[in-house]
Amino acid sequence: MKNLYTLLLIIFITVTCMAAKESSQAEDVILKIGDKAPDFKLQDDAGKWRTLSEFKGQYLVIYFYPKNDTPGCTKEACGFRDDYSGFEKEKVTVIGVSYDSVESHKNFKKKYNLPFILLSDHKKEVASAYGATRGMLKSLFPARITFLIDPEGKIARIFEDVSVAEHANDVLKQVQIFKNAIPVKPESED
Repeated sequence: MKNLYTLLLIIFITVTCMAAKESSQAEDVILKIGDKAPDFKLQDDAGKWRTLSEFKGQYLVIYFYPKNDTPGCTKEACGFRDDYSGFEKEKVTVIGVSYDSVESHKNFKKKYNLPFILLSDHKKEVASAYGATRGMLKSLFPARITFLIDPEGKIARIFEDVSVAEHANDVLKQVQIFKNAIPVKPESED
């Protein structure tokens, strides 16, 4: 038993050191509102290749989450499921992204009856492009962060402070506010 604890401690220290080394070697991408959303090409839960450009002309919610079938991620996904009709009403596509495999996404989606797309970022390239790799364990899990992409492919909102229980509802409320806002026209210079 002592050998098992020693082995687990060595693995933990190794992973932590690798994550710290990676963190110090690479700068995290920090996207801002108004930035062009990075394009991607990832497989969805059915194995179909998806790109950002296929959603051009519509609003898109992309939420990054750590791992399928974990308590917080399941609660977050079920929140998007439960509020999905509101997103549909607003004509907003919802996409979840994690490092999990296509097969894992397929099972997760079926188990919880998730009506939206799940993308497999197993190479961690899209999470990196979106800056969803912050923190010491970024090599193991993406950060929990959500982006609202406008019809022109620009970032309209970023949600970093995520409470998994209320997140989907918070995003939906912000989508409704954003989509229903009346643009302010600049005063003309005479």
